[in-house]
Amino acid sequence: MLDIATNPVVLSHGGVQGTCETNRNVTDDEIRGVAATGGVIGIGYFETAVCGLGLDSVLDAIDHVVEVGGIQTAALGSDYDGSVTVGWDTSELAAITQGLLDRGYSDEDITAIMGGNTLRVMQEVLPA
Repeated sequence: MLDIATNPVVLSHGGVQGTCETNRNVTDDEIRGVAATGGVIGIGYFETAVCGLGLDSVLDAIDHVVEVGGIQTAALGSDYDGSVTVGWDTSELAAITQGLLDRGYSDEDITAIMGGNTLRVMQEVLPA
């Protein structure tokens, strides 16, 4: 898909091989490929995506996307439909914001990760 994509590619509800080596997670080359399209990688909060249910597992995966693909590629990819077990519910989503602050991300970077990057892609590809 990356070879033929003409619009930003969105990979959501997953993780990255760099922090959680499972077959569903994307490689560093795939992260770079998504970044090259202007797309985003939405990190999930479930164990098979990030190899844990804790906040640090999610933050580690976000850090890896940022390191490999740039801040503009990192996004959230929750899975709150009941098909998987997650470490927290939506009322505790601010924990990610705090964790990103604790890791030294700027307010602008956090805004991008917490939804800005996804909104940018949606505005680019969806009709007006």
